[in-house]
Amino acid sequence: MAFNFGTPSGTSGTAAATAAPAGGFGGFGTTSTTAGSAFTFSAPTNTGTTGLFGGTQNKGFGFGTSFGTTTGTSTGLGTGLGTGLGFGGFNTQQQQQSTLGGLFSQPTQAPTQSNQLINTASALSAPTLLGDERDAILAKWNQLQAFWGTGKGYFNNNIPPVEFTQENPFCRFKAVGYSCMPDNKDEDGLVVLVFNKKETDIRSQQQQLVESLHKVLGGNQTLAVNVEGIKTLPDDQTEVVIYVVERSPNGTSRRVPATTLYAHFEQANIKTQLQQLGVTLSMTRTELSPAQIKQLLQNPPAGVDPIIWEQAKVDNPDSEKLIPVPMVGFKELLRRLKVQDQMTKQHQTRLDIISEDISELQKNQTTSMAKIAQYKRKLMDLSHRTLQVLIKQEIQRKSGYAIQADEEQLRVQLDTIQSELNAPTQFKGRLNELMSQIRMQNHFGAVRSEERYYIDADLLREIKQHLKQQQEGLSHLISIIKDDLEDIKLVEHGLNETIHIRGGVFS
Repeated sequence: MAFNFGTPSGTSGTAAATAAPAGGFGGFGTTSTTAGSAFTFSAPTNTGTTGLFGGTQNKGFGFGTSFGTTTGTSTGLGTGLGTGLGFGGFNTQQQQQSTLGGLFSQPTQAPTQSNQLINTASALSAPTLLGDERDAILAKWNQLQAFWGTGKGYFNNNIPPVEFTQENPFCRFKAVGYSCMPDNKDEDGLVVLVFNKKETDIRSQQQQLVESLHKVLGGNQTLAVNVEGIKTLPDDQTEVVIYVVERSPNGTSRRVPATTLYAHFEQANIKTQLQQLGVTLSMTRTELSPAQIKQLLQNPPAGVDPIIWEQAKVDNPDSEKLIPVPMVGFKELLRRLKVQDQMTKQHQTRLDIISEDISELQKNQTTSMAKIAQYKRKLMDLSHRTLQVLIKQEIQRKSGYAIQADEEQLRVQLDTIQSELNAPTQFKGRLNELMSQIRMQNHFGAVRSEERYYIDADLLREIKQHLKQQQEGLSHLISIIKDDLEDIKLVEHGLNETIHIRGGVFS
């Protein structure tokens, strides 16, 4: 999402950094960037000292030229552009030279690189510029600049100062992140074009864009430009993924390989035409081979500690889909943050769309359920009507014939059922009672339809609890009254006995 396995075609490294596509990864073609601090998986072709991964080194982070197919000496698209734009047709086999340049080539200027390391070590540890104690202060200042990743380190009057960049091994503002590896093949023909325009402008002018790209390809009628996808990038840029389909005279068609199409776009005159259309970056989108991934992981990027690189490989959450990539400096961190924010917005937009679709499906489901219930009632009504028609038809067909044995048996069964229904102690009474209740409910429902009250379940529970407590209180009061009545009876009985005894004494 943040680092692109593509081959920038811009003229400025900084522009390439800002134009890197979000969430997409291009192919592995050559690049013509001259300088910059962006990190793309391509091999810069600017001249300079020997790099860690190839014969040249720049301020960018290069991962090889074309990763298996050179296009620098290609005649263009297929059999050549001199006799008309063609991609080799279907009967002509393209012969492309296999190479592992850039990342996979061996250093050819080891002495220069060694001298640079020696100069850097001298600037950081033992500068001899002033020849007194101030050299120690200068050494600390050079160390601070090296840690910061910017400035120049003076250490000798006869040797030019050392340029400290964020790619130097002593820079502290470094980290390692992870990016998804592309899974598209070269035969898919996907090429990424980054436009310095907004997505709305690209979508509103998509047809004109396709026609302009077709003109860039020479206007050949056997070629058709197709847009695979359009995606918004930070800084008001847009990523457009295209592929070209070539049709043969016999009616068959095939996609032009991505490396072949990219080689055509990298030609000087074609690149100028693309820049006039607003293209700031072009790259292929192809997958890495297992050998390329192994070679990439075995060699730490320039300026990255091998120990940190090894730990990043160990901590890789999904080594089959993710690959570690360096993050050097705050600019790169800010770029990744912008890309992540952009992807988050896209994910949220997609979630909103899915939520709206789910709501619409729920509404459709409710409507469908209502229609199904309606159709069930209609089916039952039609079934009854069909049964009545069959009964009348059978009666007309059997008119004038004597009753058969099976019909007589059915008549007896029907008479038995009818007698059971008419019995007042069995079904008839119950049916009459149910019918009366239904009529009463319909009557009261029509009269008091506006007087229906509903009690909340919690309130109903509280009312039941209160009534239960009242009932328990009344039961307790009744038991007390009964006990008092028994006591009164005992007192009354005792008084009666006392009166009887006194009457006998006086008599």
